[in-house]
Amino acid sequence: MKILLAQINTTVGAIDDNMRKAREAMQQARTMGAELCVFPEMTITGYPPLDLLEYDWFIEKNEQALRELAAVTDDSLGAIIGYVARRNTQGSKALMNSAALIGGGRVISRHDKTLLPTYDVFDEGRWFHPAHSVQPAVWRGVRFGVGICEDYWGGAAGVRHPNCDLRPIATLAAQGADLLLSISASPYTLGKRAIRRGIYSGAARRHHLPVAQVNLAGGNDSLVFDGWSNVYNPAGEIVAQAADFKEDLLLFELDTLSGPVHPTAQSDEEEVYHALCLGLRDYVRKCGFKKVVIGLSGGIDSALTAALAVAALGAENVTGVSMPSRYSSDHSKDDARVLAENLGIEYLTIPIEGMFGAFLDGLSPAFAGREPDVTEENIQARCRGIVLMALSNKFGSLVLSTGNKSEMAVGYATLYGDMCGGVSLISDLPKLWVYRLSRWINREREIIPWNTIEKPPSAELRPDQKDSDSLPEYATLDPIITKYVEEFKSVEQIIAEGADDATVRRVIRMINVNEYKRRQAAPNIKITGKAFGHGRRMPIAAKY
Repeated sequence: MKILLAQINTTVGAIDDNMRKAREAMQQARTMGAELCVFPEMTITGYPPLDLLEYDWFIEKNEQALRELAAVTDDSLGAIIGYVARRNTQGSKALMNSAALIGGGRVISRHDKTLLPTYDVFDEGRWFHPAHSVQPAVWRGVRFGVGICEDYWGGAAGVRHPNCDLRPIATLAAQGADLLLSISASPYTLGKRAIRRGIYSGAARRHHLPVAQVNLAGGNDSLVFDGWSNVYNPAGEIVAQAADFKEDLLLFELDTLSGPVHPTAQSDEEEVYHALCLGLRDYVRKCGFKKVVIGLSGGIDSALTAALAVAALGAENVTGVSMPSRYSSDHSKDDARVLAENLGIEYLTIPIEGMFGAFLDGLSPAFAGREPDVTEENIQARCRGIVLMALSNKFGSLVLSTGNKSEMAVGYATLYGDMCGGVSLISDLPKLWVYRLSRWINREREIIPWNTIEKPPSAELRPDQKDSDSLPEYATLDPIITKYVEEFKSVEQIIAEGADDATVRRVIRMINVNEYKRRQAAPNIKITGKAFGHGRRMPIAAKY
């Protein structure tokens, strides 16, 4: 039997568009001689649909779409597709995260997700009821053990999942499955690919069965789904592989376990680059924008943001804006201009000195007798925010804010200033990674000016300012942030690992007291294992 893994890019809520993609994939499956077409988790609704699931009309439309797709199938080509089903019994949670086997003009069987993730960015227990039994899907005499994403992750190596005592994959294998299938919406994070491979390779070896996993490709809000669908033989070896970070159709032969192995990213830098580009491209497109505008300071954060935006959207859709003040150095203005020339983007220079001066004059009576401090620094950042938002309003471009994860962690950013924007592209990328990715982008030729990469970072909001005046060096800061935010280590544990006591306590205090800023930040593109935002829900009015 020839099986097609349809690694498509769906949009949350866009049921008609998602169904168009599904029909097109099935038509290509016919052309390629496939007998079964397998789609990702929640293909019909898009993933994650969040509280759209509270609306009856939405659930009904998704069910109607399934019936209509089933009606156009025949006995030569079946499909397994993710959707949202209603429970057959009454209860507090009426919905199931499900897969349907369709063929011969009808819905043949339904297969519900057993293990519901309720950690990090996942909250499926909010909407869904877990399955309490599983059974293979049977098509043309072949028994498919259908699991939905977490069914493999939570049940790996027989580990019990807090949602349910059932081990769905082991049960499906024991029921005589010929192939274990995983329909997934597994978001990308740095380092996750090796874990994912271990999960599915381990399942294949443990049950002595081939495993095929089809994953969503595309960006939805902060999440990036990297595709990278795979087929594993019973020895746990990859025998067929889809491309990553884009739509792809992977056809494999079940009897011989053979298929193409498409090339994928070869380094962490290449993965992160493609993830950020895909996340931005889909965020802009799915939100109805075409163009973006970026404040170019001459610093490395805005330079990297602009380079990624050009790669994602094309130079013709990116505008860079230099907004010099009395403290902007000549080299920073030159670096911003050279960057724009290297990227081939529209470049505007809009000085903010007059605006800044007007604010200082207007506030001088209220500030009489007080020395300048961070207040005046923030006024400059807010002037720039007003300029960018004005351009956004006038020309319909989306503002990209340029702060990195290190700055967002410790609050080294200005609300309503440099934090203005519709999406914060690199705010889950630590500062050391900003340098690392910038050097990777320059691996063949200078795109980001080398002077931007090599000079000490500065906000340039007062004379001779450097980031290190206010923060520990990033080589010290970033590991503390990672250990506290991503690895959940305590102050005492981080100090015990060799970090300076006073520095650790200072950094963690800054992280804790700046939650109010992060709550007001633009959405990010999730890259690390624990991003600020939906996946890290911390109190604001708290002491800890």
